[in-house]
Amino acid sequence: VRKSSQEVLLILLEQDLIFQHDIENKVCPLLLHLSAADSNDEYKAEAVNIICKMAPMLSKSTVVRLLLPRFCELCGDRKLFQVRKVCATNFGDICCAVGQEATEKFLIPKFFELCSDNVWGMRKACAECFMAVSYTTSPEVRRARLSPLFIRLISDPCRWVRQAAFQSLGPFISTFANPSRAGLYIREGSCADTSSACQESSSGQFDISAVDLAPGGVSSEDGAPAPLDLLRSAQGLPPPIPPSSRKPVQREPDVPLEDRLPRLSPGPSAFSKLPDLSDRPANSHPGPGSSACPGSPEDVFSNLLYWQTPLPDISKDLELLLGKAGQQEDICCGSKTVPSSCVPSSEIRKVLDSLQEDMMNDPDIQAQVQVLSAALRAAQLDSENASESQPTAVVAYLCLSLAPGMSIIPNSCTEDLEGPDKDHDGTSDPLQAERRHNPTPHEENKSKLQDIIPQPLLDQYVSMTDPARAQTVDTDIAKHCAYSLPGVALALGRQNWHCLKDTYETLASDVQWKVRRTLAFSIHELAVILGDQLTAADLVPIFNGFLKDLDEVRIGVLKHLYDFLKLLHADKRREYLYQLQEFVVTDNNRNWRFRYELAEQLILILELYNPQDVYDYLTHIALKLCADKVSEVRWISFRLAVAILHKFYSHSQSALGLNFINELIVRFRHCPKWVGRQAFAFICQAAVSEECVPVDQFVEHLLPSLLSLASDPVPNVRVLLAKALKQTLLEKAYFRNVGNPHLKVVEETVLALQSDRDQDVSFFATLEP
Repeated sequence: VRKSSQEVLLILLEQDLIFQHDIENKVCPLLLHLSAADSNDEYKAEAVNIICKMAPMLSKSTVVRLLLPRFCELCGDRKLFQVRKVCATNFGDICCAVGQEATEKFLIPKFFELCSDNVWGMRKACAECFMAVSYTTSPEVRRARLSPLFIRLISDPCRWVRQAAFQSLGPFISTFANPSRAGLYIREGSCADTSSACQESSSGQFDISAVDLAPGGVSSEDGAPAPLDLLRSAQGLPPPIPPSSRKPVQREPDVPLEDRLPRLSPGPSAFSKLPDLSDRPANSHPGPGSSACPGSPEDVFSNLLYWQTPLPDISKDLELLLGKAGQQEDICCGSKTVPSSCVPSSEIRKVLDSLQEDMMNDPDIQAQVQVLSAALRAAQLDSENASESQPTAVVAYLCLSLAPGMSIIPNSCTEDLEGPDKDHDGTSDPLQAERRHNPTPHEENKSKLQDIIPQPLLDQYVSMTDPARAQTVDTDIAKHCAYSLPGVALALGRQNWHCLKDTYETLASDVQWKVRRTLAFSIHELAVILGDQLTAADLVPIFNGFLKDLDEVRIGVLKHLYDFLKLLHADKRREYLYQLQEFVVTDNNRNWRFRYELAEQLILILELYNPQDVYDYLTHIALKLCADKVSEVRWISFRLAVAILHKFYSHSQSALGLNFINELIVRFRHCPKWVGRQAFAFICQAAVSEECVPVDQFVEHLLPSLLSLASDPVPNVRVLLAKALKQTLLEKAYFRNVGNPHLKVVEETVLALQSDRDQDVSFFATLEP
């Protein structure tokens, strides 16, 4: 009885049949009474379940004022774990109902308690609703508080908790997404490129100028970048790495290079703060501003400096290295200092000018231009106030900032700097040469780093393709990874696609067809996120592999074939014309839904190709589908044939249209099977209904063949003819004209059908539309 009454109550609330006054004064007090501490345990569990289910149906103020305090109290109920389990399961719905402010103030502390509960089922429920909770919090709370908490759940000793956490990992990462940062915006529930919306900015529909699209930057309302370094330090995460050609581009802080150079000077106080790359762990990479020292009283109490791990004192090692460098300088240059001519402003300006041409196309080059501009200003200052340390500092900074293979040091000075890599006899060290040509695993891991989401989350997500995960966590973990990959790619943005490229290729070659099928269904969405260049380079080869895969995988590609092809360039798109006919052949001939989907996609694909290509490659596919054994496939294919006629005549290609009409007459009007003749009648009816063929062309080439079906021996053919003439043809203004020479012939045919010996034929011939 109680269960039925609870269901009825929820239905009444769902249909908005209870007044707000009655909810606040009758329903809520009763639920609060049943969920009180001294209430029956069974009643309490049922009451909290109703509270959680009805919260999304009520107003925000009602939930916060009446239900939220009791919900927080029940989250800490130590008497009955079933109550806490219901709270944990529905935690995300409550967060969405109360909003961001109440979630961060009241619910997040309770969520931390539930994630640390002794009962593993509680922690598992928290992992399952983690995305909903994260969605209602601010980016700062999401990064600084929820991310470390999620890492704890992934490392939980219980396998079921880890399994639920890994399933929610991708959705949780997707909550970090900022489509504007990736050059995208949301339109009708899907991603769209801002390049298609640039034209709309003048009309006020979408103002792209108000969106910060700089790679690696986090847009905010005032256009300023978010304090990512502060958030990373509060989490204990490594600071961002400098930009390079194989690393994600990150926004450089607006601090002149000359302001940072004293921190790199060889003074003892500065050396005590300078980190040594060889002494840092593999997952930690210093950024340009990671070694900042407090220069003002306000910096003393900075959260960044307070929570940052103290850097080791490596002054002795640096003094030793400088001593060796000084000896090499004495040998090569004949002086104790590196001459400032090694980095002259003219050389920097020359490289800067060469990069300006490609600056608009490559975000990595944009970051390098920023670094070189700062170095140019520093070099100009160095020419006025030269010291022993400043040229060395410029070289050190540029070595950290520029991409591998990029150099601004003249060839004359390159030999001076190669001293440590060569033997005394002038021959190069083979170990050093091999190290330069074969990057170490540490250098390869740098390409996986980014600054958009906490790095430990991305590391855990990438590890989901590890075969060991399938043994220790979940056998379907790769499928969950593939399912959430577009959301993760959206969060990272196309500038960080290199972080996921290897993972995507691994999933695309997975032995489980369910994993490949999942990728096939979402490859068109990923193409929108990555853009045309990355799509052509990285997704097209995988797309081609899916075309030759199992039918279970091919159907995923086929369902969104139009969406993917329209993102390609015209020349690349044309290469797939010949491959479209491969979709007609399936592993199982009984899989008629595959051919049905092909016909639907071809109707959309017609707009992507010119009429000549449509006639050469697509008409024979349409004719074959129109003669399919399955009725559903034939009927949708008739629409395809009509769409092809519309394509020809709308582009003034009457010759192609006439050729296609002749093929329809030969194949279907004179078909020995009645199904083919019936198909011809339907195509003619649809052509008139949609007005895809000019009237003069129709009455000259199609009408005589259509009227000849009045003497067909099969009643089903005559029935469709009667429908076409009475309900469609005679309703057009052209045939209503009394002076029309073709009207008399049509009316005579209709009269003959009205007196047909078959009752169905005569019925439809006399039926008024």
